Amino acid sequence: MSSSSVRVKLLFFAKSRELAGKSNVEDFLVPRAEIRCSELLDLICNQFNLSIIRNNLILAHNEQYCDDLSETIRIHNGDELAVIPPISGG
Repeated sequence: MSSSSVRVKLLFFAKSRELAGKSNVEDFLVPRAEIRCSELLDLICNQFNLSIIRNNLILAHNEQYCDDLSETIRIHNGDELAVIPPISGG
């Protein structure tokens, strides 16, 4: 397991964009290359004021949904992470 941090692009959509106050972060630092999805989501929520909607967010890594938050993923420099709240219809 790598202990070196990686830099990724972070994208926010809809309510997460509103709460974070920005649509993206070009240079978000993830503490290590292998990380559990839930830990990654917690890290993002804590840093960008998203804790209020934490349980309703979907995380995507390079346009692939992280369906299982207990899953460990491998992240590389330059990867893209997207924070996606549920889309409400009406």
